[in-house]
Amino acid sequence: MKFTLEKKTRLWGWIFVAPASLLIFFMSFYPMIQALILSLSSGRGNSLKFAGINNYIRLLQDAQFRVAVRNVFIYLIIQVPIMLVLALILASILNSPRLKAKGFFRALVFLPCATGLVSASIIFKSFFSVDGFINLMLTRLHIISTSIDWLTNPILAKGVIITVITWRWTGYNTIFYLAGLQTIEKSVYEAARIDGANAAQAFFRITVPLLGPVILLTTIMSTNGTLQLFDEAKVMTNGGPGNATQTISQYVYNLSFLYAPQFGYAAAVSYTILIMVAILAFIQMKIGDKRQ
Repeated sequence: MKFTLEKKTRLWGWIFVAPASLLIFFMSFYPMIQALILSLSSGRGNSLKFAGINNYIRLLQDAQFRVAVRNVFIYLIIQVPIMLVLALILASILNSPRLKAKGFFRALVFLPCATGLVSASIIFKSFFSVDGFINLMLTRLHIISTSIDWLTNPILAKGVIITVITWRWTGYNTIFYLAGLQTIEKSVYEAARIDGANAAQAFFRITVPLLGPVILLTTIMSTNGTLQLFDEAKVMTNGGPGNATQTISQYVYNLSFLYAPQFGYAAAVSYTILIMVAILAFIQMKIGDKRQ
């Protein structure tokens, strides 16, 4: 049997793609299918039995789950816009032809992303402790007279977690925006400058619209990451005070390993994250993608 050049090319293409495809299937899709099956089971430990959609019905009546969802959406609504705006501003500064030592500043902005999540959370936990660096500086500057217990106040604890997430992931999104900015022709800005556009007009009328697909991508990724938030809340506050900072992923962890193991219900809770990500990504694509 003779193969044409086109068929040979396709065959070799499938040969090269097959190992990665199989790896993705067994490491990602197969566990997802198993988790879906597990979410339709009930019981404790290894004594599980089929329960249909009972776990999902239970979700609607679970006050602790509602608190976790509310906390995550507070992080999402406040932190993601702040982070993306900061990333866009930083990318514009780093892309300026007048900036010296660009490599140094780009590495500096990206450096927080290279730190371990747990390590960064521990460091910030010590910063915001009662006798930590933040209280020390605020006291010396006479902004406060007594130390603030940041991590035991429900509102302040959320603010600290939002600060840590923003610090760590702003540089990551900055790299995407910087790459997008470098694809925009300088002649576009020169034409706008000749037409009398100032820096602000060029930013909002040229930079932001042309970066639309990149902004959409970073918004979806940031939403996905925030809905799966775990390390910062776990290490810094352990979900406290009470459940004021608990996230959905932390609730899944507690159901699986901290409380009496309820793997079926934990799988159902984890699947709600997938559903939320899918819904929000669909909405964002419908709103953000203007291409016909």
